[in-house]
Amino acid sequence: MLNNKAILVTGGTGSFGKAFTKYVFEHYDPKKIIIYSRDEYKQFIMRNEFKKYEDRLRFFIGDVRDKERLKRAFEGVDYVVHAAALKQVPACEYNPAEAIKTNIGGAQNVIDAALDCGIKKVVALSTDKAVNPVNLYGGTKLVSDKLFIAANAYAGSKEICFSIVRYGNVAGSRGSVIPLFQNLLKQGKKELPVTDYRMTRFWISLQQGVELVIKALEEAKGGETFISKIPSFKITDLAQAMCPGCEMPEVGIREGEKLHEIMVTVEDSLTTYEYEKHFIVYPQMVWSEHKKAAPTGKKVPEGFSYSSGNNTEWLNVEQIQELLKTVDLEK
Repeated sequence: MLNNKAILVTGGTGSFGKAFTKYVFEHYDPKKIIIYSRDEYKQFIMRNEFKKYEDRLRFFIGDVRDKERLKRAFEGVDYVVHAAALKQVPACEYNPAEAIKTNIGGAQNVIDAALDCGIKKVVALSTDKAVNPVNLYGGTKLVSDKLFIAANAYAGSKEICFSIVRYGNVAGSRGSVIPLFQNLLKQGKKELPVTDYRMTRFWISLQQGVELVIKALEEAKGGETFISKIPSFKITDLAQAMCPGCEMPEVGIREGEKLHEIMVTVEDSLTTYEYEKHFIVYPQMVWSEHKKAAPTGKKVPEGFSYSSGNNTEWLNVEQIQELLKTVDLEK
């Protein structure tokens, strides 16, 4: 599906953008991939890392806050993957207006530019924090999700659809618990602080996140939210896997933090279907019959929810230790 197609990734110099670019070049034959981002230095680094693909890799300096720049970048593009966002919870709390401009205003700009430029598919990256949000970052991503789903109402007869991919923190990503624990151990610490002994998280690798985006690009009809079925782990088990027998003082939950990552709420269950390796939350409103997605999976029962706390698949300490060997910490 991606063969001979032009694909643009907003925020493309991040860990997802790099992994997506590598995966697509290794598994498909795209016409070109365009990296759209603000940081010229990160583009310079990425250009050197992907030198063997330089004939089909383009770098476009621009901000998602700039609609006209987006329109220029979108010319001749088939698919857009929207990964650009302000993601750090404390930074968004302290700079709420900036988070709104990028995560909400930027989302609307991507939608408008895609509608105006003949883009065929747009997949936007979401987060578990957008589900029942307790911090500003989650609130902005909730609005962003709603904007992308509702954007299908404005497609009319155009061959364009907007969909969403939702997952939590990628194992080893900046600001997550694995690099935090690793840094403490490198400093010679003999204990790992745990905010709450009840805390759980999903385990997802960067490649699994990329593969879910590819699935959305291949299958989306408009308005769906794609969610991977992935295992859960207890934070206490992660600490034991990284430092067997070490002390784990409970230090209290941080502001804006949840005990569990939530992917599907009870309210979402009304339009959620289960597949072998993923769930799809279908839009509750359908704006045109020719774009209506026809679920082929199994309808989840009423009252169903999916979180890292009520998951049916769990990693034990030994399994976590094996997975840690595959984690590439985000620089």
